[in-house]
Amino acid sequence: MNNFARQGTGTQGGTQGDGLFGSLATPKDRPPEFGADNRGLGEARARLDRGLAALARRGGAPARLKDPAFAETLMELMRLVLERNEQVNLTAITEPVEFAELHLLDSLACVGLPEIETARSAADVGSGAGFPGLPLAALYPGKRFLLTDSLRKRLEFVTFAASSLGLGNVSVLHARAETAGRAPACRERFDLVLCRAVGRLPVILEYCLPFVRVGGAACFYKTVPAEGEIGESRLARELLGGSAEVRVEAYRDVLPERGHTLYLVGKERPTPKSYPRREGIPAKVPL
Repeated sequence: MNNFARQGTGTQGGTQGDGLFGSLATPKDRPPEFGADNRGLGEARARLDRGLAALARRGGAPARLKDPAFAETLMELMRLVLERNEQVNLTAITEPVEFAELHLLDSLACVGLPEIETARSAADVGSGAGFPGLPLAALYPGKRFLLTDSLRKRLEFVTFAASSLGLGNVSVLHARAETAGRAPACRERFDLVLCRAVGRLPVILEYCLPFVRVGGAACFYKTVPAEGEIGESRLARELLGGSAEVRVEAYRDVLPERGHTLYLVGKERPTPKSYPRREGIPAKVPL
């Protein structure tokens, strides 16, 4: 049973990685223990459990969603983020229930879709504090994940968190998307590219589609309706080798009050060597 609301169309690797991937130092000092005065952890765990139960009811979803150890891994990730957040700006979301919804459950919104279930490798472009990449890597230990970001301090935390959680299938890359998308180690190497998108579709398509192999897909998480951007992105999809249609999936089963949506674009042809354009140009002059 597919619990997504269809809205229409328009292997294991080291945390440090090798070659282009990784070589960021893990912070040597573990952050202070999560303070006993932080309220809401019980409510956050209850909210997380309800969301994971909803995800587990989706057809094709991994059985690991029902494992209490997986939920505890996610709670530990929340603790690590909020502890480190006192020293490094990782997130503005610090209330535990909101964190469970807007970081943990939101990251898992693609669970059950064929794009994630069949992928062997995925890149999280602009991962920030590790979302959606770290929760997905914890759920799918047999898939390889590359998390990229332009800020080194964020990736130092991601490296630390992946090591702390025992996620041996995570690598990191400190680079802007325009640079990484041209690198031979990244270009058209991934079955799936994920991006919790703040930019408009024509911009983030140029960032992400160069990472995707032909036959793979890009999945964009949007917190506000972006149907108008589908038409705007037609030229970008044509130029970059993307599909003519954009599949839209609303995940009301997990976050019924949020209105968050996934936009999926298939990769049908190789991306021309002229894309992505040099740093800064995709945002300044969208396709």
